[in-house]
This record gives sequence, C-alpha cells and structure tokens, in this order.
Amino acid sequence: MLKIKRVPTVVSNYQKDEASDGSVGGCGRNCLRACCVDMARLPLYVCKKVEDSGEKAREPPVAFLESLVLGEWEDRYQRGLFRYDLTACVTKVIPGKYGFIAQLNEGRHLKRPTEFRVDKVLQSFDGNKFNFTKVSQEELLFQFEAGEYEEAQFLPCMPLLAENSPSVVAINVSPIEYGHVLLIPRVLDCLPQRMDHKSMLLALHMASEAANPYFRVGYNSLGAFATINHLHFQAYYLAMPFPLEKASSRQMITTDHGVKVSELLSYPMRGLLFEGGNSMQDLSDTVSDACICLQNSNVPFNVLISNCGRQIFLMPQCYAEKQALGEVSPEVWEAQVNPAVWEISGHMVLKRKEDYEGATEEKACRLLADASLSEERFKEVNALIFEAIGCSKPRGGA
Repeated sequence: MLKIKRVPTVVSNYQKDEASDGSVGGCGRNCLRACCVDMARLPLYVCKKVEDSGEKAREPPVAFLESLVLGEWEDRYQRGLFRYDLTACVTKVIPGKYGFIAQLNEGRHLKRPTEFRVDKVLQSFDGNKFNFTKVSQEELLFQFEAGEYEEAQFLPCMPLLAENSPSVVAINVSPIEYGHVLLIPRVLDCLPQRMDHKSMLLALHMASEAANPYFRVGYNSLGAFATINHLHFQAYYLAMPFPLEKASSRQMITTDHGVKVSELLSYPMRGLLFEGGNSMQDLSDTVSDACICLQNSNVPFNVLISNCGRQIFLMPQCYAEKQALGEVSPEVWEAQVNPAVWEISGHMVLKRKEDYEGATEEKACRLLADASLSEERFKEVNALIFEAIGCSKPRGGA
C-alpha cells in the first residue's frame, strides 16, 4: 500500500482571474493558449502497448502512479496551487451494508459553477467560457500518450507542440481526494465534453498504467454534473473499495469480442458493468459505443473505470432532469450534493457540516435513488445500448 504524506497548503490564485489581453508577450498567466504556449515544455510518459499476452512486462522507466501522478501532485500541493486545504477535509465510513464514504469538503463551494445547459448532453465547445487552455502551465504534471511499443517510455522534457495537441495530466485545483488529477485528451483541440473511442482508450491506458486498484478514473457527461465543457476525465487515489465496486451483478449479454455486460443488482442506482473482452481495445470500443449511444439519445451518464481498467461501470442518470421538474426529495435537494461519478460510486462529498454529521445510509440511498432511471426507462436505455454494441437480444450469462 502506498504511504502518503499530507502537508498543509494555501488557497491558489490560479484559475480565479480568467481575463487575458492576448498580448504578444503573453497574458501573464502562463496559460496554454497561443499567447503563452510557444516554447513550453513538459515531461512525456508513453505507456506500453497493452495486450492480454500474459507475459510479464519489465519495470517502467519511472513509477507511473507513485512518482509521476502522486509525486508531481504532491509537489504542486506544497507549492500552494489549490483552492483550499484538503488536509482539513474529514472522512468517515457511514454505518450500514453498503459502506458509503462521506467526506466533509466545505471548500467545494468555491468550485466554478456550471456554465452551460444541464438538459443537453451534446453541446458545442465555447472558447469564451472557462476551458483548460486557460489553466496555468504550472498546474500541468506531464503529457500522456498510448504507445505502440512493448515497454513504456519516459522523456523528462518535451515541447508542448500545438500541432500535435498533446494529451495532458493536470491537477484538479478543487480536489476531492489525494492525487486528484484531470486527464485532458488532445487539450489544444478544444474538444467538448463528449465521449469518443480514442479518449476512452486513453483513459483505460491510464488506469492500467497506474497498476493500483485504489486509483480510479471517472467521467461525467454534460447533464450528469460535468462542470466544464472541455473533454476531460478525473482520477484520484483512495485506499478503500467504493460501494459501487462491491455491488453484485447479473450477466446479461456477451459481445462477439468477449465483453461481458452485466446489470447491477444490489445497489440503490441502476447501472451496467462492462468487463472482459479479447483485448483492452475491445472493452474500450464496447463502452465507447454505449456512451456514444447515450449521448446521441440525450441521456446523461457517468463512467467509473475500476480495477486497473478491467471493469467499467456505466451509470445513466436523470437527477438534473428531476431537479428541474421539482421531483427531487426536499431533504436531498437541501444538501446540495450533485451526484457526479464519485458520489454515484459511493464517495459522498458533502459541503455542509450538518450534512456530514447527520449522514446516514438511508440518505445516501435516497440521493442515488433520485438519480437513478426508473426500471421501465432503464430497460428502454439498455435496449438502445445493446443495439449499439451489436447485441440486440440478451445472450450469454443467466
């Protein structure tokens, strides 16, 4: 198990003033736009080609999780590039059969508000609103690529080439847990928050390269509490199982490429589990097809990549819709907890002390129930997904 040293930090001044005069000499914030990106350099990690060959790979040139992700994150933490002191956030396990995790994170109220419609999953990128080209280069940790070689490669100083639009890993300045980072695919292409095959595969590579089941990667679609319409995944380290990961399931179908799709049985929210496949590419493509189907059908969803990329949970949801219609239970609404991927996975991030002190399993279940599709709607969505992945009728499993 990783040993983590926590240190106090101070509120960051970065990402607060988004104004830029775009002058030739730079905007003064050392951002990723044309005014500042010229001549910028950053470490590059190229992960190994992952195949299910069973062969034992040699040690990577640098420990991906400990040295790169957590080591570089700790460096930024000590330099004060965060909005609040994460060490002041207390955490507890809520008694009950699920083992929900509650965290009091009063600093999350400083998080940037959502700047787009919550009733449309697909929306165009708007460069006038906040996006990741406006972050300071100091918030970037390294470039990350999926490689075609048998071994991983690490280059400590490589240029950020605009024409290549690199994928980067950056700190989340409003962290939930230790090592909370963002994976931003092809950052300079300014892609909207919209799932695609290439980006999903990159996220799976990151989970696999971390090689630690306590490091998870998550995704929120628009309408499912993504707060920035610029394509990104989130990830962090938490040394305990998520309740979602412990849920039992029933296998429903198996694709032609060996991907098993199961329905969650013992969880307060309806969802699907994808696992197996003849290769990581097969698993990634199947989940991507399902996500794209949901996007095109305007169904918000969350994704949790678990178990080092071997399991992927897909959770369609309707909380924002219910909230707009006034159908969310008053007690849940008053707590102002937005059920994004981490909350849906069972890590409840609470912004008020009274909610943390009064947290119960019943309240957590009520939140997830309000986010869940009805049984009838879930069946309709599953039918769309199965058709999208080439399995219009259940086959395989029970």
